[in-house]
Amino acid sequence: MKKLLVLLLVLTMSLFVFVGCSSEKPVSETPATETPATETPATETPATDDSVKTGIAVISSIGKSTDAAADKEGLAQVDSVVVAVTVDNEGKIVKAAIDTAQTKINFSTEGKITTDKASEFKSKQELGTEYGISKVSKIGKEWNEQANALADYVIGKTVEEIKGIAVTEDGVPTDADLAASVSIKIGGYIDGIEKAVANAQDLGAKSSDELGLGVSTSIAKSKDAAADAEGVAQAYTYYTATTFDADGVITSCSIEASQSNINFTTEGKITTDLAAPLKSKVELGDEYGMKKASKIGKEWFEQSDAFSKYVVGKTVEEVEGIAVDEDGHTTDADLMASVTVGIGEFQETIKKAQANAK
Repeated sequence: MKKLLVLLLVLTMSLFVFVGCSSEKPVSETPATETPATETPATETPATDDSVKTGIAVISSIGKSTDAAADKEGLAQVDSVVVAVTVDNEGKIVKAAIDTAQTKINFSTEGKITTDKASEFKSKQELGTEYGISKVSKIGKEWNEQANALADYVIGKTVEEIKGIAVTEDGVPTDADLAASVSIKIGGYIDGIEKAVANAQDLGAKSSDELGLGVSTSIAKSKDAAADAEGVAQAYTYYTATTFDADGVITSCSIEASQSNINFTTEGKITTDLAAPLKSKVELGDEYGMKKASKIGKEWFEQSDAFSKYVVGKTVEEVEGIAVDEDGHTTDADLMASVTVGIGEFQETIKKAQANAK
């Protein structure tokens, strides 16, 4: 009986403990909130890209040419505007240079060239005060001064901004800052700038490099008219846009040329269409037709491009020292594989470009 009472007591206590435990709610454990450490990524400063593109453009016109008459010689006049630029990756002009080759060749009513074919022809920049526009200029400035002022004015601007420069109906700038230093018509130069920017290529120049523009003209290939052939007044001009570093080493180079022909009869009458558009040699491309006669099967623009690349990394003195034969063709083994044209004019314009560099 006693054992039975003890057993009942044990069972009763066990039941109490079980009910008590089951009535307890489980403890809600909220995981500790861990605030991740804020890591600020290291700021990477992008490498400064000061590379610029180098561009050159030539726009030629023969519209001012006139027939020979009893009281006046005929005139074959070629006006070639040339612009060189360097342009940054945002399309803004970093450096600019403007020049014009104005070549005048006279001929008689007998169809004879009367201008000395050995004459030296200076560009408008080279003529300086000899050009004589300061005498009639409202602001008393010479052509080269005005061209340089325009070139400086467009620095830091895009083509769109330059084309937006306010001008009169005659094309003379009305912008107060520009009008004080430029009173010539600027339409042709704006066209040249736009074209030069469009032609610009990454050839190795840096924004700190100086830009030089060189121009060289000859009329030596002009001929008198004859019974079986018309006469030709030919203005053959070479141009180069070349950049130089602080040590005078060439960092980029682009070479162009224009071969402008004006034909006339034995009576001194011009037969060439004076309104026809004129292309430079680079623009002509394969149309120029040198490839057919070239020993290496390369067109003129390909050879000028090869020479331009070859001189990068050299000084003007080294360019002048390139070995040539008596006809002016290179004998340098490395260069001969890509250039068989005479390189004398290339060398001369690069030398002029350095002299004009700024």
